[in-house]
Order: sequence, then C-alpha cells, then structure tokens
Amino acid sequence: MAVTDPVADYLTRIRNAQVAGHRVVSIPASNLKKRITEILYDQGYILKYKFDEEDKKGTQSSIKIALKYDKATRQPVIRELKRISKPGLRKYVGSDNLPRVINGLGIAIISTSKGVMTDKQARQNGVGGEVLCFVS
Repeated sequence: MAVTDPVADYLTRIRNAQVAGHRVVSIPASNLKKRITEILYDQGYILKYKFDEEDKKGTQSSIKIALKYDKATRQPVIRELKRISKPGLRKYVGSDNLPRVINGLGIAIISTSKGVMTDKQARQNGVGGEVLCFVS
C-alpha cells in the first residue's frame, strides 16, 4: 500500500514506538526523512541513527533510530510530534512569520528553498517555506 504522506508516517512510527517503549524504530528512508532525522539528532531529541542502504533489488533502504528516554522517569525526550502542513492543506510562512514552538523550547522543522532546517536556522538565513512539523 502506498503512503500518501510519508512525513506523517515517519512521525507516527516514532510516536508509536515511544508509546510501546521501544529503544529502536526502523523507518523506510527518503532524503527528506534522512534530513529530519539529522535535525532531531542535532537538537538532542534522539540518541543516534543509522542509514541502512540496501544493495539487493526490491528492498528499500531504511533509517534505524535509537529513541532517547529520560533516565529518571523513563519518559520519552520527545513529548510531542505534530504534523503541521498536510497534503490537503499546505502551510507556508514567510521569513518574518516563522513559528516559535513553546516560546523557543521546541523546534519547528521547515522545508525551505535552501533545504530542510529548523525555524531558528531559517530565521538566521532569512528564508521561509513549508512548515513540516513541530517537535517539543
């Protein structure tokens, strides 16, 4: 079955793995998902990740993500993953209207003409784009 919204599928797989208490989640790879994974790692939301490139025909490459939990409470570090721009209703913002998640404590992941980046990086570069998701 074809996935109509791969970013929503990516976020849902991470959410479901955290609710189930899994340490590692495997997700089908794409360049957009790889970049979102790198952003989550750089911002400290995931422990580590690995891109598995498959050489065999018919198999798809995947991303293995090691989820991060608080040691004391065993709660996931990612409290909320929220899809903003959907295939049926895209959300675009200019460089002067970039969203702030929890007054700067969370991040918004933006797809810009200069690549996928956080809201903070987009402000520094002076670019706007499509708001993919909020992470807090």
